[in-house]
Amino acid sequence: MTRRAVPAASATVLLAVAVLAGCGSDGGGSGGKTEITFWDTNAGPARTPIWQHAIAEFEKVNPTIKVKYVGIPIAQAPQKIDTAIAGGGTPDVADVATSGLGNLVAQKALEPVDQRIAANPALNGKFNQALLTTVKNVVPDGKTYIIPLSTNAGAFWYRKDWFKEAGLEPPKTWTEFFTAVDKLTDAKQNRFGFTIRGGAGSIAQMLEVVYGQSAVTEFFDASGKATINDPRNVTALEKYAGLYKKNTPEGDLQNDYVKMVAQFDTAGSVAVMQHNLGSYQDHMKALGPEKVASFSVPKSDSGTQAVLSNPVSGVGVFSASENKEAAFKLAEFFASKEMDGYIAEKSGVIPANTDVQGTQAPHITEAQRVLNDPATKVVQMPYHLPEFNEITKTWAEPLFQKVLLGELSAKDFLDQFAAKLTEAQAGYKKRHG
Repeated sequence: MTRRAVPAASATVLLAVAVLAGCGSDGGGSGGKTEITFWDTNAGPARTPIWQHAIAEFEKVNPTIKVKYVGIPIAQAPQKIDTAIAGGGTPDVADVATSGLGNLVAQKALEPVDQRIAANPALNGKFNQALLTTVKNVVPDGKTYIIPLSTNAGAFWYRKDWFKEAGLEPPKTWTEFFTAVDKLTDAKQNRFGFTIRGGAGSIAQMLEVVYGQSAVTEFFDASGKATINDPRNVTALEKYAGLYKKNTPEGDLQNDYVKMVAQFDTAGSVAVMQHNLGSYQDHMKALGPEKVASFSVPKSDSGTQAVLSNPVSGVGVFSASENKEAAFKLAEFFASKEMDGYIAEKSGVIPANTDVQGTQAPHITEAQRVLNDPATKVVQMPYHLPEFNEITKTWAEPLFQKVLLGELSAKDFLDQFAAKLTEAQAGYKKRHG
């Protein structure tokens, strides 16, 4: 979910709230049961059965509580939630990601969950600390407003058969990475070691490579200045941009996810594709486990494993709920070891509950190992900044293309980038103290 302005509570809005299916609680319940409503804000054929199964399991162990499932497509969810808040017809519980959390907290729509987590022996101390930090960083008061369920992670998908033919192992450091993609490039045979994302969605992947190489571990320094133009990051971006047309197809300048997948999965012209865990099914369907696998973000040559924080998904209890105790029970049940493991496995993501170990697919287990390793440095992305999406997409993407084309230096690009982020951070601190 993205940040949106709070809509005016006009008659039209109120009418929409009144007819919106599944709004609010039914304190009287059905057949003497307490009834609560759960909104799935990314509903679809893949996700709906997962939540429905989890709800059915909850109702088995909580027979006095009835949960009404309401599925909302992700494109409609932000507006529907804002409308429900304005009209007083929110659900009791909903799945909420950190990308939309700041907006809901600003409207005082969610209950803090810190005390609930602390009082629950099955959850207290069971969440990955980097995930909790991400959740707390997107709100100004540092409280926890969702019980975390999962996160994603950067992954480098690679052609196992190509690596085997070349006598290469999956790279563990960035020097090994650049060596491998160079060795696997044979432009005359239309074979390239890497596909760079130069189009929509390019900046997050660029940042992952840059901070992973440099081992700079904070996005802002103690004075609030963005670190993105640190000299180590400039050097890292120069190396990354240097892959373009040398070890990548020339058409990568316009690459979005769909185009990258076409080159990696369908055309079979690329050895390594950078994305995240979410593309697992696409690769398995096209190539199969014999030909494709993943490796984690390589370590810097100094030995530091630096990874970017990813948005965290969780469940929040709405302040307007008339049955908060039942709502909290549902949220806590979703985060339990057994259910969080089930939801994460079926969704193809990393469970937040660290007790869920060794039950996931190999690519999830590896990502989980890196994230849960105390030595891993998680660079917290500034999801709390309202301007962050606009800066990274509208402003930065076209300029990054100029860097790839050699029309703008990496240093000039990152200097401008840092200035914008530093200004946004200063504005945020001024507003929130």
